[in-house]
Amino acid sequence: MRQPASLSRTKPRENECYNKRVIITKTTPYSKEEIQKLRERFDVYIKTVVDLKRKICSAGCDRHFESEKILLESGSRQSDLWGGGIDIEVKIIDGNSFINIRPSDGNTINEIQDPEIRSDFEKLMQHFFQHIL
Repeated sequence: MRQPASLSRTKPRENECYNKRVIITKTTPYSKEEIQKLRERFDVYIKTVVDLKRKICSAGCDRHFESEKILLESGSRQSDLWGGGIDIEVKIIDGNSFINIRPSDGNTINEIQDPEIRSDFEKLMQHFFQHIL
């Protein structure tokens, strides 16, 4: 049985437009120009979802589930996806998102609880946002 095209994608689209907002999903660091586009929604804060295994970041969403959906449709596994964001003004990365509440994966609150997962998330965020950190 053939899968619908949206389920058979293995690569995320570089730029997704969701409700007329730009969500940029990529495996390489965001450029300064892309970061400017990502700031359009919240100005000083950019919401992100990172696939820790595939090393992909989807950023610019209004709600984390929007980026989560893009990554799941491109082949990511739920257990590899973690949400958070970056405060541009104070240059602080956080791992706070409703998508992180997954008791089956040992995470019972919004914050990333596992120190190793949290560290991996922060390292990847530093990589993706290296032009502003």
